[in-house]
Amino acid sequence: MNTFLIALIVANVLFSYKGFNDYSFFRKYEFHIGSILSGEKIRMLTSAFLHADIGHLAFNMITLYFFAPVVIAYFGSLYFLIIYFSSLLFGSLLTLVLHKNDYNYRAIGASGAVTGILYSAILLQPDMMLGIFFIIPMPAYVFGILYLMYSIYGMRAKNDNIGHTAHFGGAIGGYLITLLFYPGLIWLQPLMVTLLTIPIVLLFILIKLKKI
Repeated sequence: MNTFLIALIVANVLFSYKGFNDYSFFRKYEFHIGSILSGEKIRMLTSAFLHADIGHLAFNMITLYFFAPVVIAYFGSLYFLIIYFSSLLFGSLLTLVLHKNDYNYRAIGASGAVTGILYSAILLQPDMMLGIFFIIPMPAYVFGILYLMYSIYGMRAKNDNIGHTAHFGGAIGGYLITLLFYPGLIWLQPLMVTLLTIPIVLLFILIKLKKI
């Protein structure tokens, strides 16, 4: 397994474990709109290494473990890290923009960064098959589109504690940075590139119409 991938997983586990056992540490480094607007920009990074519980941490790290090798195989370790951290920041920035008036908004988790890697892998290998719940076969590109459509629904409904905005921002980051590194995909996979753009375009239309 790639050294940098291991390092990311270990960093997430150690930072999250500290947060599980130290409430003040958790509060100091979580994503919190009021604190970020007051100047604590570091939270936009550190919050992505905190998780709510073991299940939350395990889900993100298992997803990263399965999809990161696809990105690493195409781009190598350095570009993988760039996509990971760019997606993390895209997720934090989109969350900040859409929730800037909600000073009490809080969020944690590597979901934005991990979703960016997931979307990058799907863009690179759209025809790979995923086992939903380890049982239901589904093409990667179908999963990617449905995942972001569900994120849009979650952003509008606001009826759960999932950071749908960070997921979506991370996916946008993974999509754009992947095309920046491999622009030939636009000609090699024009249909897939277009299909995976649909939820992103829909999101910005809904934002423009103030539906989100």
